[in-house]
Amino acid sequence: TPGHGAGGGTGEHGEMDDSSKEALMEEAPPRYTESPRLPCIPHELKSLMLVVALVVVALVVVNVTFLLLGLHLSESHAETVLRMTIHGLDGEGTPQMLAMSKKERTGTFAVRDGLNASAAVVYDYSKLLVGYRSWRHRACYITRVDKDNFPGLDAVTETFQRRQGEDVGDKAEPLADRSILGTTINILCSAVPVFWA
Repeated sequence: TPGHGAGGGTGEHGEMDDSSKEALMEEAPPRYTESPRLPCIPHELKSLMLVVALVVVALVVVNVTFLLLGLHLSESHAETVLRMTIHGLDGEGTPQMLAMSKKERTGTFAVRDGLNASAAVVYDYSKLLVGYRSWRHRACYITRVDKDNFPGLDAVTETFQRRQGEDVGDKAEPLADRSILGTTINILCSAVPVFWA
């Protein structure tokens, strides 16, 4: 009968429950050991350690940022500056070093100024100026040029060296307004007076 089957099932479960309880009671409960505790650190020391850790992380982030920025700037600068050595047609003579900046629209040449000295000649194509700075003399010289007729490097060097050799005396006044100069000539001549040639 259904009622008898249901009652019999309950009785069997009751017996199983008693036996499982007895089996559980015979086993000893597991023993838990207390984990070792860290020494007590004062709250102020924890705060200080947190601040130091944050400062170290911030410094690392700033350094990495500057390194990556520097790498990016050097890559972009390398793309816009062309450097080359120009030899004479016969392969003889003194090689001329040229650096060109696409952004500034300038060409800078290293030339000789006498036996053991050098000078820099800057062609500024945006300002239509040519500048000259000898490392032997404490002056810079500039001249305006025609946009359709830029003079050659030899002619410019000779003109500037001749002007440099003249007695400046009281006749020549240094350039007062340097805003007409481009960035490259301004940097080249920043510590010396600038004269028109």
